[in-house]
Amino acid sequence: MKTIRSFKYAAEGVLLFFRHERNGRVQLLAAVLTITLGLWLHITPAEWIAVLLCISAVFSLEMINTALEKLCDLIQPAYHPAVKIIKDISAGAVLLSAVASLIIGIIIFVPKIVLLFKTQL
Repeated sequence: MKTIRSFKYAAEGVLLFFRHERNGRVQLLAAVLTITLGLWLHITPAEWIAVLLCISAVFSLEMINTALEKLCDLIQPAYHPAVKIIKDISAGAVLLSAVASLIIGIIIFVPKIVLLFKTQL
């Protein structure tokens, strides 16, 4: 029973994130578009693994970043240099993940899109 409750709380956290965080909704839209593009271009199973790992990494890091920001704001509502460092580092983790995901997306999708255009000419 305790395990079921844990999953329920985790699911509530995911829903709260996507419902109330603008960055979460933007990233969800990007993920849906990426998955749609992957289905349309018939990417390989290995490419799906890379894409899904990228999506989950960005979501996970953004959720941790959001949680840290909310915790920092709760503990220290006024500006504090240490809180700024914490927030900047956690946002930087999201940025690194997003940039790496973008590069991986380019590596996977651009050759397929170029080939698609070449075959249609």
